[in-house]
Amino acid sequence: MKEDDKKKRVAKKATEMVKDGMRIGLGTGSTVKFFLYELRKLKDEGIEFVCVPTSHFTQLLCFEVDLPVVNPNACPKLDITFDGADQVDNELNVIKGRGGAHTREKIVSLSSEKFVIMVDDTKLSDKLNIPVPIEILPESLKLVEREISALGGTSELRMGRMKDGPVITDNGMWILDANFGEIKNPTELSTKIKSIVGVVEHGIFTNVDVVIVGTGDGTRVIEKSQL
Repeated sequence: MKEDDKKKRVAKKATEMVKDGMRIGLGTGSTVKFFLYELRKLKDEGIEFVCVPTSHFTQLLCFEVDLPVVNPNACPKLDITFDGADQVDNELNVIKGRGGAHTREKIVSLSSEKFVIMVDDTKLSDKLNIPVPIEILPESLKLVEREISALGGTSELRMGRMKDGPVITDNGMWILDANFGEIKNPTELSTKIKSIVGVVEHGIFTNVDVVIVGTGDGTRVIEKSQL
């Protein structure tokens, strides 16, 4: 089965968690895109909700499918946030940020009573071991590179594909992709990276409540409270 088909299954399953009157945080990425189309179906059925997007990309998609959008400062407490992920380990720690929106995604997820990750089964791993996106102040590049090296990692500045120079985030920052190999203690590494001067935010998320996984046979739901 194609990954997109699995993502569509996950998106449809996730809508079962949406209730009338909810304040919904929306992450960024391909799975979230499928989820927005499912949300539109709920809206057409008369279910009311408001959405807080985490990126220009998601906001534009909300406009495209006519979903109600509010600013996070106007809606500081959310009922639930749905997002995708690049990798999920056995304890539901997550690496996110391929789309460069992980700072706003973390703000919105931490503003929510429940944080739900939607992935296909190719994103599951025993341990986190892919590069960690780190959003930084441009002026801190060399300092952060040095500190990442001191933590045992290697880092590479993410470069633009359709423009010269580095990728610029929605916040006007740069992104370093830092490779630490197998991450044995995501919480500890998260704290150490965040303590580096010049780091705005990183892509290790340890606050996930539920993961919905799309497989060739259907979907399965993993709750952190049951691990």
